[in-house]
Amino acid sequence: MLKNAALKTYDSRVREYLNPLVICAYFLFVCTTFLSIFAYKGIPLSMGPLLEATSYIYVTIFGITIFHEKMSRRKWISLLLILLGIGLYSFGAAI
Repeated sequence: MLKNAALKTYDSRVREYLNPLVICAYFLFVCTTFLSIFAYKGIPLSMGPLLEATSYIYVTIFGITIFHEKMSRRKWISLLLILLGIGLYSFGAAI
């Protein structure tokens, strides 16, 4: 939403930040922050960074499917490194 809002041109700075897309995006951001806080009650604190790192996977999937973003070789390698890190961390946490 913020990316779509940033691609548009606006008459003034106020309209740039006070439009439905930006307001809705920040509202969702605040809601997900509170949901994350609530979710930490049900999981061990050591698993928090692992779950946080998986957000890169979701962002990539949504970026490709919804926004039709192109994935360069560098982005694929970066995503692979993140996945390897998640795997190593979860393997270490299981021991």
